[in-house]
Amino acid sequence: MVERIQIASTCWEPFEGSTLCLDARGTIQNELVLEPFSFNPAAMIHPSKVVSIHPYFKVKAGNWAEAKAALPEFVAKTSTEKGNLYYDFTISGDVIFCREAYVGAEGMLAHMQNIGATLAEFLKLVDVVRVEVHGSAEELAKLKAPLADLKPQWFEFERGVTDRSPALA
Repeated sequence: MVERIQIASTCWEPFEGSTLCLDARGTIQNELVLEPFSFNPAAMIHPSKVVSIHPYFKVKAGNWAEAKAALPEFVAKTSTEKGNLYYDFTISGDVIFCREAYVGAEGMLAHMQNIGATLAEFLKLVDVVRVEVHGSAEELAKLKAPLADLKPQWFEFERGVTDRSPALA
């Protein structure tokens, strides 16, 4: 029967630059520090500076394969845009929805210019069911003339959970 086992301190490096050590009792001797990851609320983009557009497209009969095949081209072009925050497609039946957001009106306008030719071809395959544009009054004002042909419904930013962010800083 073993009455006592002596264990030397054991250390390992779970993440580069961080060492974790256990003593003989299994107690952690060093603090684990995760760097360079840190949460900085002040660095977050406030929703009043974000503009999102929500287009819904109904695929015309017989065009499903061609419409779906166009989606990767939109994603590839958008992935090069510095002002893009997110961009993805979801599908419900014969409706394709694009969920996308940009840093300010300038980010969205740069996107529209970037995808213009691709969108023109895509619009031959689909009908626009609905378009929503969300943002602050200041950012929406910059978009009303350039996006008028889409006949969007305009949603003005009012408030959100981020209104608490100064308390976090």
